[in-house]
Amino acid sequence: MTVALLEVEDIHTYYGNIEALKGVSLTVEEGEIVTLIGSNGAGKSTTLRSISGLTPPREGAIRFGGRDITATPPQDIVRLGISQSPEGRHCFARMTARENLELGAYLRRDDVAADMERVFELFPRLKERERQKAGTMSGGEQQMLAIGRALMAKPKLLLLDEPSMGIAPILVDRIYETIREINEQGTTILLVEQNANHALDTARRGYVLATGKVALADDSKALRSNPEVQKAYLGA
Repeated sequence: MTVALLEVEDIHTYYGNIEALKGVSLTVEEGEIVTLIGSNGAGKSTTLRSISGLTPPREGAIRFGGRDITATPPQDIVRLGISQSPEGRHCFARMTARENLELGAYLRRDDVAADMERVFELFPRLKERERQKAGTMSGGEQQMLAIGRALMAKPKLLLLDEPSMGIAPILVDRIYETIREINEQGTTILLVEQNANHALDTARRGYVLATGKVALADDSKALRSNPEVQKAYLGA
């Protein structure tokens, strides 16, 4: 029996006494792009934070490559091969683009030069801006930088949280082209996105979250044709 790269089983995650996730379960197979869509407050970002160890679940289990990582510290989860590009980008404003990228590799002990060049090939604009302070870069450039920084950890699974938020439409298209390219180069992706059109165009499968629960799960084509999804998320 083949084990999924990521298995999230019936997790319940809290912020204080508030239950944000109420039994979320999902799987991501190696090589896939899987998306989580839903409205604000549905639990999408909390699901990623639970997987990356930033907000561990109180109940349920998370397994990566068959290994239970439910209570694993975030830095050890990065070592195992999961990295995240967070919502809001969170670039280090006073550091250069290159310094931000180097921070993404802070746990590595091998040569990172080839991966730095890979990031510059994926995002040529970062090469042009490598000596520029991140705080002076545009929102789209900072998004490229956040994704590049996550790639510098050399992840098996890349968690992307709202990569299209707050950036110009022309750059959204470019970033999604690059997300597909990253996947084609061998990185599995779990994508959280409010822009359901882009998400479902890019992912093979998807989960719809509502009030901390999985409301629907199907392949992207089926979700696109679902009347409830069309009405709630696709503007139909």
